[in-house]
Amino acid sequence: MGGSTSLVRPVHGALTQAGNIFELFVDVVRNTFRRPFQFREFIEQAWFIASVTILPTALVAIPFGAVVSLQTGSLIKQLGAESFTGAASVLAVIQQGSPIVTALLIAGAAGSAVTADLGSRTIREEIDAMKVLGIDPIQRLVVPRVLAMVLVALLLNGLVSVVGIAGGYFFNVILQDGTPGAYLASFSALAQLPDLYVAELKAAVFGVIAGVVASYKGLNPGPGPKGVGEAVNQTVVITFLLLFFANLILTMVYLQVVPAKGS
Repeated sequence: MGGSTSLVRPVHGALTQAGNIFELFVDVVRNTFRRPFQFREFIEQAWFIASVTILPTALVAIPFGAVVSLQTGSLIKQLGAESFTGAASVLAVIQQGSPIVTALLIAGAAGSAVTADLGSRTIREEIDAMKVLGIDPIQRLVVPRVLAMVLVALLLNGLVSVVGIAGGYFFNVILQDGTPGAYLASFSALAQLPDLYVAELKAAVFGVIAGVVASYKGLNPGPGPKGVGEAVNQTVVITFLLLFFANLILTMVYLQVVPAKGS
C-alpha cells in the first residue's frame, strides 16, 4: 500500500503542476488583450533577454552549423551527390538546427533569468504587495516577459539560421574543398519557404512555453533564496523537456501537412 502511495504522489504532483502551468498560460492569453498594455516593461524585458542570449546564441550557432555541414557533406559525398551539399545543410539548419539552438538558449539563459527575477520578487513579498494594491502581477509582470521571450526567440531563430548557414558554407568550402557556386546554387533544390515559416512558428511556440514555465516557477518558488535557486534549476529542466517534445510534435505535423520539395 505504501509503495503505491509513493508512486502515485509524484504523478499527482506532476499533473497538478502541469494544470497550474496551463492555467497560467490561459491567464497570460487573457491578460495580453487587457489595457493598459505594459509597453515599457515589454521593451525593457526584450532588451534584457536579448542581452543575455544574443552572444551565446551566435557562439553556439557557429559550431552547430559547422558540424551539420561537415556531417551532411561527408554523407552526401559518400552518396555521390556533392551538388546537394548546400541544400541538405541549409535544410538541416533551418528546419531543426536553428529552432533547437534557440530553444536551448531561451530556456537556459532567458528562462533562468526570468525565474530568478520573479522568484526574488516573490520571496521579498513584492508580488503579495502588488495584489494588496489591486495590481494584477500577471498583467503587470508576466505578460510583458512572455511576449518579450516570443519576440527575442523569433529574432534569435533568424540569427541562428544566418550564422549557421554562413558557418556551414565556410567549413564546407574551406575544409571539404566544396564549390562555392554549387553550395549557394543548391539552396532552392530541397529547401522551400514553408521551412522558414515553420522554423519561426517553432521559435514563437518555444518562447511562449519558456516564458510561461519560467514565470510560473518564479511566482511559486520554495521558501528563501534556496527555493529560488531550486526553482531556476527546475525551470531549465522542465522547459527543455517541453521544448523538445513540442519540437517533435510540430515537426511531425509539418512533414505530414507540407510535402517535401521534389517528392
